[in-house]
Amino acid sequence: MPLEYLPFIFFFIALFYSSVGFGGGSSYLAILSLVLTDFYEIRSTALILNICVVTIGTFVYIKNGVLKPKLIWPFFVLSIPLAYLGAQVKLSQNVFFLILGSALVLAGFFMLLRFVQSKIESVEFSNTKKLILGGSIGLLSGVSGIGGGIFLSPVLNLLKWKDPRIIASLASVFILVNSIAGLVGLQVAGTFQLDHELVLKLIIAVILGGSIGSYLSSKKFNLKILGILTAVLVFYVGLKLVLLHGYEINI
Repeated sequence: MPLEYLPFIFFFIALFYSSVGFGGGSSYLAILSLVLTDFYEIRSTALILNICVVTIGTFVYIKNGVLKPKLIWPFFVLSIPLAYLGAQVKLSQNVFFLILGSALVLAGFFMLLRFVQSKIESVEFSNTKKLILGGSIGLLSGVSGIGGGIFLSPVLNLLKWKDPRIIASLASVFILVNSIAGLVGLQVAGTFQLDHELVLKLIIAVILGGSIGSYLSSKKFNLKILGILTAVLVFYVGLKLVLLHGYEINI
């Protein structure tokens, strides 16, 4: 895949993912792995792009009163330090993509289960439950090199915690803080690497796409169809990574 196509592809990824509160890190990783050879450059670039997209989303959610700090703060207490530690774990490229792919297959499956349900219900979580969920997914996000919202959101949707827009706003902030923690972890571990010229082009593309997607997400816009499509995309990306890096099958 020629590098000049990447900004156009990443624009649509950012638009698509940000519309349901994600940064797109999983797809950035998958696509970058096809065109870049440096494993740590791939992880560093994906985290930078994640931060750009979800920063916009977080701002839009705050501006429109969707974000509820009193409800979401416990999710971050353990997730931030564990994402930092997880980012310092050094894995081989094959093991990394197998872990990421397996997690995405599960995430896509659970997302699809939740979004095909006809009735949206809401239940309360204790702070302890929020701490455990946030910490475990924060660790996974650090190891996998993405912000973790793509794991947290389907779990919360499946467990029927709050409405989809509040979950999307939480996912956006969750990705932001854990991506920053992950970048710091990479820097401390000496594995932070970037192609600055390429990254600048991709940042412009994802900022434009993320702005449009976040606007759609924050308004009274039916996200169910987008949610189902995103679940299918997440499942496909995960399956592709597992088959490619586990069995050398390219689909």
